Amino acid sequence: MCVFTIEIGLTILGLLLLLAEVFVPAITHRTLAALSMSGVALALVALAFASTDAASLPAFIQPYQQLDSLAIFYKGFALVITLLVLWLTAECAPYLSKYTVEGRLSELFSLPLIVCVGMMWMAAARDLVTVFVTLELVTVSFYVLVAFARKSSLALEAGVKYLILGALSTGVLVYGIAWVYGATGALTFEGISAALANPATPKTPVLLGAALLLAGLGFKVAAAPFHIWVPDVYQGAPIPVTTFLSVGSKAAGFIVLTRVVDAFLVPHSIITAEVQSLLLVGGSLTVLLGSLPAMFQTSVKRLLAYSSISHAGYLLLALACRSSDRFDLSSGGIVAFYLATYLPMTVLSFLVLAILRVKGGGDDIKDFSGLARRSPLLALVMTLALASLAGLPLTAGFMGKLFVFLGLVDHAFWGALTCAVIAATVGFYYYFKTILIMYTGDSSSPVPLSLNLWSKAAAIALALTIVVLGVFPRPLQSLLATEAAHIAGH
Repeated sequence: MCVFTIEIGLTILGLLLLLAEVFVPAITHRTLAALSMSGVALALVALAFASTDAASLPAFIQPYQQLDSLAIFYKGFALVITLLVLWLTAECAPYLSKYTVEGRLSELFSLPLIVCVGMMWMAAARDLVTVFVTLELVTVSFYVLVAFARKSSLALEAGVKYLILGALSTGVLVYGIAWVYGATGALTFEGISAALANPATPKTPVLLGAALLLAGLGFKVAAAPFHIWVPDVYQGAPIPVTTFLSVGSKAAGFIVLTRVVDAFLVPHSIITAEVQSLLLVGGSLTVLLGSLPAMFQTSVKRLLAYSSISHAGYLLLALACRSSDRFDLSSGGIVAFYLATYLPMTVLSFLVLAILRVKGGGDDIKDFSGLARRSPLLALVMTLALASLAGLPLTAGFMGKLFVFLGLVDHAFWGALTCAVIAATVGFYYYFKTILIMYTGDSSSPVPLSLNLWSKAAAIALALTIVVLGVFPRPLQSLLATEAAHIAGH
C-alpha cells in the first residue's frame, strides 16, 4: 500500500466524522471515538506494511514529498500521538461535554485526524511551500481545538491569544521564506543547500531570511523568546488538546526545523556559523526561561507548559550539535529520539490530570495532595512520568537529555552546556516538589479514586514504555541511526 493512500483515507474519515453529527444527530461520542480510533489504528498497521519507496507515490506528489527514514518515523509518531489523544478525549468526554455547545464533541474526534494528516505530509515535505501549507493546516485546526470549550472563559482567552500570535508568526514565516527564495532562487531544501554551498550567493539577504524563518518556526515549537503564549494556552485548552499541542505540535515543528537546519548547515554553507549560533543562544535561553518560572507555579498544567518550553530548548541544542560519532546519530536522529522519549512521559502526566479532572478535581498542585492514599497506581505512574521529565537515570527522559549533553560536550559548547545543566538541576526541584506532595500531603478528599480497565492498561503501558526506553534504548537508537547514515551519504 502507498503511504499517500493512508493519508487520503484519514482525510476522508476526518471529513466524514466532521459531518456525522450534522446528518446523524443521535450519534454518540462513544461511536465517534470508536470510529476515529479504529481509523488511526488501521492506518498505523497499514503504515507498518506500506511501501517506503518514493516511486510508490503518485507521480504528481513525488516532486513535493520524500520518504526517507526520518519521514517514516514522524508519520508513525503522528499516528501514535493522535491515537492516544483520541483515547484521552474519549476518557475526558464526561466533563468536556459540559463546556461545549449542546454537549457536542464531534470536532474533537475529527479535527485531530486532519492535524495528523498535516503532520504526516509535513514530515515528508521537500520544499518550503509544502511546509507552509501543511503547517497552516495543523495550526488552523489547533485554533479551533484550543477554543473548543466555548463555555469556558479560559478556553476562549487561550484561543484568542493563540490565534493572534499564531497569525503573527505565520507572517514572519512567510516573510522569511520570501527572503530565502529571493536570495537563493530555490524553495526546495536541495536547491537551498546547493545555493548556500556556493560562495557567490549573497550572504546578508539569505541570513535575514534564515533568521525570520527560524523565528516563525520558533513560535510553533515554543522556543524563547516566542514562548509567551504557551502557559495561558496550555492552561485554557482542554486537556486532550493540551496534550496534542505539547507533543504533536512540537514534533511537527521540529521535523520542519530539522529539514530547514539540515539545508542551512550543509557542508561549506556560507551561514553555518551564524545559524549555529542562533540555535545555541535560542536553545540556552529556552531551557532557562522554561525551567526558572516553573519553580513558582502552583498549577500542574502550567508547570507542564513551562516544562514543554524547557524541553524545546534541549531539542534546539540538539539541532545545533549536528552529527555525533558517539551515538551514530545525526542531529535529526537525536531530536527524533528525544521526542520518542518525551511522548510517553508527557501523555502519562496529562492522563493523570485528566483522570483527576473527570473525578471532580482540578489541576492545582494541592489537588495532588495525598494522591498516593487515594490511588497508589496513579501516584506511582505520575511519579515515574515526572521523574522521567526531570531526567532521572534509568528512565526514558534521562537518555534523551544524555544524548543532548554529550553532544554539547563533543562540540565543546560549554556555555550552552552550563545553561542546560542549570535548567536540568532546577527541573529536579519543581518536578520532585509535585512528587513529594503526592506522598506527604493531606488529601482534600478521603474518597479513593477508581479507574476503569482501559485507564489502568494505558497508564501501565506508558509507564513500562518509559522504563524500557530508559533501560534498553538501543533498538530505537538503531532505528534512527539509518537517518545518520543517510545524512552522511548525502
